[in-house]
Amino acid sequence: MFLDLVNKRESCRHFLEKEVEREKLINCIEAARLAPSACNSQPWSFVIVDKKELLPDVAKATQKIGMNKFTDKAGAFIVVCQEKANFTAKVGSVLQETAFQDIDIGIAVTHICYEATAQGLSTCILGMFDDKKLKDTLSMPKNKKIKLVIAVGYAERDYLRNKVRKSFDEIAYFAE
Repeated sequence: MFLDLVNKRESCRHFLEKEVEREKLINCIEAARLAPSACNSQPWSFVIVDKKELLPDVAKATQKIGMNKFTDKAGAFIVVCQEKANFTAKVGSVLQETAFQDIDIGIAVTHICYEATAQGLSTCILGMFDDKKLKDTLSMPKNKKIKLVIAVGYAERDYLRNKVRKSFDEIAYFAE
C-alpha cells in the first residue's frame, strides 16, 4: 500500500558511508521522468553525483552557513535543476498566478524520494547550498538554475522517528 511507503520515508541525517548502486539512482530518475507536470512541460533536469572524488566537494557545497554536516556521509547526490517550461505551461502560470515549474519540480522530487525509499535508500531534500561552489564543482553553466539537492544513501539507523504532523481536521475538510 502506498501509505506504507509514505510512512517509511523520512529526511535522513545519519547516513552510512556506503556507495549507492548506480542502478538504484537511475530508477530514482526514471520515477521523476514519469512524474506529472503542467501541460507535460517537464521543466527539470538532474545531475547525478556518485563519483567518489566529487562527493566531498558536493557535500561541502551543501553545508552553507554550517548546516547539513551530515552530507559528508551521503553516498550520492541528485542536483535538481529547473529548465524552461513549454509555452502552454508558461501562459498557464501567468494566468493562474501560480509557479507551475516549482510545483512540477516538487512532484518530481517526491517521486525520486519515494522510489529511493522503495529501494531501501534514504534521502534528505536540501534547499540550502552554495550555488556557485556547486556549479564550479560540477562544471555546470553559470546560468543553470539549481532548485534543490537531494542527499541519497543508506540510513545508519534501522528505525523511524515518530512523525509529528497536524491532524486531519487541522488541514482538511469536506465541502458541504
